[in-house]
Amino acid sequence: MSINSNFLTDIKSARQQALLGPNVISRALPYLGGGLLLTTLGTYGGLGVINTHPGLFMPTFLVALVLELVLFFAARGAAQAANNALALPMLATYSLLSGYTLTGLVYVALGTPGVGIYGIALAALGCGVTFVLASPIGSNLSEQDGQALTRTLYLGLIALVVVLVGQLVFSLFGLYTPSWLEVAISGVGTLLFAGIAVVDFYILPRVYRDEQYMAAALSMYLTYINLFIFILRLILAFNRRR
Repeated sequence: MSINSNFLTDIKSARQQALLGPNVISRALPYLGGGLLLTTLGTYGGLGVINTHPGLFMPTFLVALVLELVLFFAARGAAQAANNALALPMLATYSLLSGYTLTGLVYVALGTPGVGIYGIALAALGCGVTFVLASPIGSNLSEQDGQALTRTLYLGLIALVVVLVGQLVFSLFGLYTPSWLEVAISGVGTLLFAGIAVVDFYILPRVYRDEQYMAAALSMYLTYINLFIFILRLILAFNRRR
């Protein structure tokens, strides 16, 4: 998934001042970490397929993408219903498939001089630092500030989706984004998802009860993955401009 679908849904529900799940984030964090580990394993497996059987990668990528979309909606439904026993294996499989579908971007980064494994590590580090900084900021947002920031990011995310769809359509006709525009798109995406990381700590305790920790983990996972994608895209874009 390249856009945080949970965010688009959850911001419409965070209206009340009372916290529904004051401990939901702390309970979700171990599952977030496990999901990210499985994503790493999925990417590693995808790189193995590219290096040993490159002809198989694209067909398996398409299958993984379809299964990923199906699992996302199924897992989100189970997680929001607090059916954690059912949601857990689906989220685990979803995380593996998400890593597999990230393989192409990671492969390009590894093969780009000046980026490589260090650029990937820098993108992951940037995500970690963002989450550490986002926690105290988002947790202490007032209702007025939280709602204002949420609405602003919602509009920005819609605009970003429109731009990304347009970018995809143009690429299908052989028209690729100029490097300066790719820097701009990646930079805006990075800022938006950094903001969403902050808003997650404001929204999630207001949307989910403590027993819905798997749904909160999924939302935070999507934010982290999208932030990683846009940081890595930004690093690649800057490298190409040089």
